[in-house]
This record gives sequence, structure tokens and C-alpha cells, in this order.
Amino acid sequence: MDFTFDDQQLAFRDAIHKFLMVEAAPEMLREIWETTASGRSAELRAKLADQGLTALSVPEEFGGIGVGDLDWVLVQQELGYFAIPDSLTDSAYLAAHLLNQLPADVTLKREWLPRLAAGKARIAVGHPVNPLVADAALADLLLLWRDDEVHAVTRDQVKLTFNPSIDLSRRLYAVEWSASPATRICPAKLGRTLWADVLDRAALAASAQLLGLAQRMLDLGVDHAAQRKQFGKPVGSFQAVKHHLADVAVKIEFAEPIVHRAACALADNDPQRAVHVSHAKLAAGDAARLAGRKSIQAHGAMGYTWEADLQMYLKRAWALDSAWGDNIFHKSRIDAAVLDQAAAIGPGCTFSSRRA
Repeated sequence: MDFTFDDQQLAFRDAIHKFLMVEAAPEMLREIWETTASGRSAELRAKLADQGLTALSVPEEFGGIGVGDLDWVLVQQELGYFAIPDSLTDSAYLAAHLLNQLPADVTLKREWLPRLAAGKARIAVGHPVNPLVADAALADLLLLWRDDEVHAVTRDQVKLTFNPSIDLSRRLYAVEWSASPATRICPAKLGRTLWADVLDRAALAASAQLLGLAQRMLDLGVDHAAQRKQFGKPVGSFQAVKHHLADVAVKIEFAEPIVHRAACALADNDPQRAVHVSHAKLAAGDAARLAGRKSIQAHGAMGYTWEADLQMYLKRAWALDSAWGDNIFHKSRIDAAVLDQAAAIGPGCTFSSRRA
């Protein structure tokens, strides 16, 4: 079996990395948060669309690229590494998936997918696992859960209450709205499956971003340890500091294939995909928490201060760790699967399908 990403996927990831390195420097993100009420940049959004990110999940017939979860997982790692605050995941990945799965004759699908592909629409997604909806105030359309049904409402049909977050890049809102036959776009029978898929993809996206954040915090810790001196030597030369940062590198190295395995499970529609996603969320969250803790130790107390870049990534990791299912939620899903009397466990059951 071939477990590697192909050259095209890796080249696209590298191109996104180079683009974000220039366009999403920490000082630029700070300026957006501090000078705009929305915390978002229309200019950055347009540039992301020019790179094709808003069109990734949109089928070609609607003006998109039509790639899948394995392509997205690499992109999400880069979005995490650079702490991109834009609501790209909700619009281009989750909302696009929801709309894609609707019956072909749904007008909403034909209207919004081309706009998503062109980067001319923001769509917020509300799921009961998250009590607050990200970027609801900026959304042109909101796709919301109600008793497993899928409802679509515009911003003027909802009442929003802003909720502060420890991560200043997040814009979270409590949404009050009224469901009606006019807003329902999918009945509960089909919606139940769609919302389960959305949850798994959202948790996978959070996992990949946590992985990217962990790597960024490790890199910041290594850089600082190489520059900061004590007793005339870089603190990174001391064995205790080396061990702390090496522990983080090992955590990331072990978490990355778990996240990629979860993406493979979603791409293959594996019956056990929910378990793989929960495993990925827990592993990536564990790596990010450790990276934040050890990088703070490498920085000293200044790592917590606003002036240090590290605190930006640390706070985002804390927020994402609880988004789309906290540790208790994902441990419960794994517990239910592993302790099931009919659980297929063992080396022969690692992959339920074969990929060429």
C-alpha cells in the first residue's frame, strides 16, 4: 500500500506555505485584529480565493476544483501553522460539503456553490456540538442544525450576541433564530447523516490545524532557545531544554500519521471514520498542548505576553482543542468503539479498504 501523498498534493501544500509566509505574517494578523471590528481582512480573503482555496471542495461543474479530504488535510496544517483567522474552513470545506450533498435540484446549491468557489460568499455553520457559531456576523448565509434538519437562513433572519474568546482571532456568536418549512433545506432523515459527516470533517480540520500550530510553537521555541543566552551560552545548548523540545517533536511525529489516517478514512467513507477522527483530534490536541507548554518554558514568562508571537498560537490551540468536540466527547466515541463486543481490533483490521 502507498501511504504517501502524491507530488501534486505536496506541491500545492508547499505553494500555500510560501504564500502564507508572505501574506500572513504575525504582525499583519495583529494589525487586522486591532484595527478592524470584524477581525477579518477582505484583501486576505481575496488572495486566498486567488490561490484556489475557496474552490477546493466545490465540484468543477460549479466552477470549483473538486478535490477531497486528503488534499484538505495538508492545507489545514498550513492554515494552523500560520494561525489564519479567516473563516475559510467553515465556508470552503464544511459548507461546501453540506451543499454538495443536497439533492441536485436544490436551488440553494446552484446559487451558493459558484459564489463559494469565487470567494464571493461566506457561509457559517452551526452544529449542536458547538454552542457558538464562528463568524456569524460576517456570513452571507448560515447553515444551522435543528433536530437533525438542515436550515439555511440569511444574516437578517437571525439575532446575534457576540461572545469573547481567549483567542482574539475568533469571532463567536450566540445565534437566535426561528426554524420554519421555508428555512428547511434538508429533512432529518438525510440531515442526520450530513451533520455527522460535517462533525467528522470539522474535527479533522481542527486536528490538522492543531498539528500545524504544534509545529509552529515548536519552531518558535527552538528559535528562541537558540538566540536566548544564559551564562554566555544559548539556552538551547542545555540538555534539559533539548529534552523538552525533543519531547514535542516526538509527539508531533506520532500525531501526524494519525491525522492523515483519519483523512484517509473520510476520503474512503470508512465505516470506522468517526473513531479515526476522534483519535486524530485527541492526538493532535495532546501534541499542541505539549508544544505550547514546552515552548513557554523555553521562552520563560515573556512567552505569555502580548508582544511575543507564541501567545497567539498558544491561545488558538487552546480554543481549537475544545472546538468540534472536547476531549471527553472524543474519548467517549473511542471508548464506545473499542469496548464494543463486536469491535474488529488487530493488525488485520487497520485498514478496511485498500488504496492503490
